[in-house]
Amino acid sequence: MNVDVSVDVPAHASDAEAAAIVAAVSAYLDEERAALAAAAAASDEGETWDGAKWRFAGRLEATGGHGGRRVPDGAPTDAWSAAGRAERF
Repeated sequence: MNVDVSVDVPAHASDAEAAAIVAAVSAYLDEERAALAAAAAASDEGETWDGAKWRFAGRLEATGGHGGRRVPDGAPTDAWSAAGRAERF
């Protein structure tokens, strides 16, 4: 997320004070970005099969002849767990 931010530093602030103000605002914005990213990651429903179902089905076919079947949406996204249930697909 790129956002342009302007900071109004008081005219009577020294160079060191202005640098401290900008550093504090920058640190605050970095923490806000990190908090937003963590909240977005926490709100996700976890791993999904988006883009991986076909690859996994192909691996099943290549290794055990279980291919040609659809990998259900409710299948575990962990490849080891899903492979253990391959005969059910």
